Amino acid sequence: MGTITARKQRRNGKVSYTAQIRIKRNGKTVHSESQTFDRKKLAVAWMNKREGDLYEPGGLDRAKHGHVTLSDVIEQYLRENAAPIGRTKAQVLRSLKTFEIADMACDAITSIDIVSLARELSLDKKPQTVANYLSHLASIFAIARPAWGHPLDKQAMQDGLTVAKRMGLTSKSRQRDRRPSLGELDKLLSHFEQRHRQTPQSMPMAEILLFALFSTRRQDEICRIVWQDLDTRHSRVLVRDMKNPGQKIGNDNWCDLPAPAMKVIERAPRKDKRIFPYSPDAISSSFTKACRLLGIDDLHFHDLRHEGVSRLFEVGYNIPHAAAVSGHRSWVSLKRYSHIRQTGDKYEGWAWLPQ
Repeated sequence: MGTITARKQRRNGKVSYTAQIRIKRNGKTVHSESQTFDRKKLAVAWMNKREGDLYEPGGLDRAKHGHVTLSDVIEQYLRENAAPIGRTKAQVLRSLKTFEIADMACDAITSIDIVSLARELSLDKKPQTVANYLSHLASIFAIARPAWGHPLDKQAMQDGLTVAKRMGLTSKSRQRDRRPSLGELDKLLSHFEQRHRQTPQSMPMAEILLFALFSTRRQDEICRIVWQDLDTRHSRVLVRDMKNPGQKIGNDNWCDLPAPAMKVIERAPRKDKRIFPYSPDAISSSFTKACRLLGIDDLHFHDLRHEGVSRLFEVGYNIPHAAAVSGHRSWVSLKRYSHIRQTGDKYEGWAWLPQ
């Protein structure tokens, strides 16, 4: 229970009434607050109402943290997380701060609000992308209460994810099986080679494409490789921050380089500490524009990795040997290629095969 204390003011002699509320748990004060009024009746009314609010479920959390919004917690997560956060995840979380749910108080967010967010995201995003957004948001709900005491309901987030999935608002990413034909690769390489001859200072996209194809490396990884991480003696390279579920930053792995990929590196100029000192965005943009110009439909730069891994099995690699090149930690991920049987190397004698 609270107490009312009457105090006479020194200046004018008027009496004021201070309502004091203290809540103890196991002999310790866990919450204390007070407010002063001119009339005792007002002090009593405030104290009774405030005590009722505090003893409601979640009342102490609200009193302790005030009107903490989801946006506040996202910002705290980005600021205080000791583990480095990937660029994509950080961009997604900052993007979520622009949605209406971000302005809501943490204790007010329910599964209904999570589903509403999923609907809003689905207006211009595919179900797979919506699932990624909600997955990144769920990581905040998972730690907000135990880490900082913010009343975000982890169960509400889980319920929202379940409903969004059943309503078709989210789905797992579909595995692409698009592989470029030799004719399509010929068109792309001829285009990039001609452009590089005309503008020698331009990005050597033909070399980057060939390296991606034969090394099976992702474009982000290609742009991070430095000369000091190249082991020419054992034909391998240290791939830093390799993409992996649950871990990306600090996930460094040695990956074997097939002979054609090593040939590409051997003829690369040593003008920078990075072997390919370009940005992933620039590579992606250049590749997409070239495909559009050449009339090559539905081909992504990442499809070169799928083509490269498929080739490994076609030339006789087994799963462990292929994983040593691709960097897959789990061989389960390579099961999609298990149907591929050795058929020979379709690139043998190819005009663009690095020599």
